[in-house]
Amino acid sequence: MRSLLDVVLPVFLVLGFGYLAVWRGWFQDSWIDGLMRFAQNFAIPCLLFQSISRLDLSQGLDPALLISFYAAAIICFLAGLLGARHVFARPWPDAVAIGFVCLFSNSLLLGVPITERAWGAQALAGNIAIIAIHSPLCYGIGITAMEIALNAGRSLRQAVPRILRAMFRNAMVLAILAGFAVNLSGLTVPPMIGDAADMMARAALPAALFGLGGTLWRYRPEGDMRTIAMIVAISLVVHPALTWGLGRALALDTAAFRSAVITAAMAPGINAYLFANMYGVARRVVASSVLVATGATMLTAWFWLTVLP
Repeated sequence: MRSLLDVVLPVFLVLGFGYLAVWRGWFQDSWIDGLMRFAQNFAIPCLLFQSISRLDLSQGLDPALLISFYAAAIICFLAGLLGARHVFARPWPDAVAIGFVCLFSNSLLLGVPITERAWGAQALAGNIAIIAIHSPLCYGIGITAMEIALNAGRSLRQAVPRILRAMFRNAMVLAILAGFAVNLSGLTVPPMIGDAADMMARAALPAALFGLGGTLWRYRPEGDMRTIAMIVAISLVVHPALTWGLGRALALDTAAFRSAVITAAMAPGINAYLFANMYGVARRVVASSVLVATGATMLTAWFWLTVLP
């Protein structure tokens, strides 16, 4: 009970207050877009840049950590894709969007604050390592699969520029690349710039959590509840369970093991809806799944916190 009250509940109280504020009209729905743009395009990129530029790459980018998390994520993508296609008879483009929901954990807005509150800021190296390749890898898989599924007269080779544009127009991806450039080059960020970036970074998580709550208010639980149940089960149970098994098999150290499992146990991020919306497929079931899974994470995260070492 203490882990729920001390770690999980404060994160969801901020998110829930954003939901309540928009629902009751205290914070206009249109303002949420501006808040999320600030968080996603400015504050969170500063957080990622600062974290990666200071990350000890010899320890943070542990191959066993990345394999444990991403091998499990790809298995979940395939499970969601094939389940949507062969169990629920969805068209292939819908199936890809549903698979993407199962692939894309909310590693940043939920995984980071829960890990930080549970074990402190020093425990975030594994989270940051996962986040460093999360968007490029997941979008690369999702966009490639969708281009194949749509098969609109374009070869995969013709789709490569579209894939690259989608990834490298993203402010978070650019911040990650800049952080690696500083880290690997050994350059020192001038103190005044570093202090300004730190100030922006401190605003990132509360602003993003409040904004995420307001964004979720827009989406109502609609669509095929059996499909939603499958997505929630894969995201909140199968992904962390697979990551747990792989992490144990690869002998991850305790800190990396915690980061991998907690990140895998998070609900799908709002980017899953943005992906479905970009292609105009499965939007209702994806939006509903993000909302339902985010609410359920309050209980499932408590479970994973209680069983982790």
